Amino acid sequence: MSEPVKDFTTVVPFWQPRVTPVELANATDEQLEAMKVTVSNTKIGEYTLVLALDPETLQQRTPLFNGIMYGRGGLSRAETELGAVAASVVNRCIYCAAVHANRYNELTKSETVIGSIFGSTERAAEEPELDPRTAALMDFATKLSQCPPEATKVDVEQLIENGLSMGEVLDLVLSASLFGWANRLMHVLGDPLPQD
Repeated sequence: MSEPVKDFTTVVPFWQPRVTPVELANATDEQLEAMKVTVSNTKIGEYTLVLALDPETLQQRTPLFNGIMYGRGGLSRAETELGAVAASVVNRCIYCAAVHANRYNELTKSETVIGSIFGSTERAAEEPELDPRTAALMDFATKLSQCPPEATKVDVEQLIENGLSMGEVLDLVLSASLFGWANRLMHVLGDPLPQD
């Protein structure tokens, strides 16, 4: 077996579960119902098959996830992904950081911002600085992920000064908070492995 991926990357690793996932052929009606609406409405992956071991929770989790990450209004899709990236970087969730950094790059058609974020731990001087709005988003989501009580009214005012509406601020809080939880599930339930 390969060693887990340890460095942040935009190449999405393979997620290897540590527990035996549900086999679709043997899934109960309740499990099948819970898997009907998948994350981002795509194929049923290993992670969903693991979460289907608790179909009641999965049935609540998926609509919540989709509503926060893909709902209309509030933050742009790209900035919502950035909230997920910030939390995932703080929590060192390599898999989630890769998935959402990759989506951010696809949506913005640029690798500059993610290169700066991922490079900040190793080669910050070589990367361009973030624009003020992006920096405020990252700073707030990072602070919220490191220690929620440290994200204060002053931080919210900084977001508003950089052009965010209160609806956008709420979306950022939801995205970063969701990944505070999701990252912990990913860490415990499996490992990010290199793609073959």
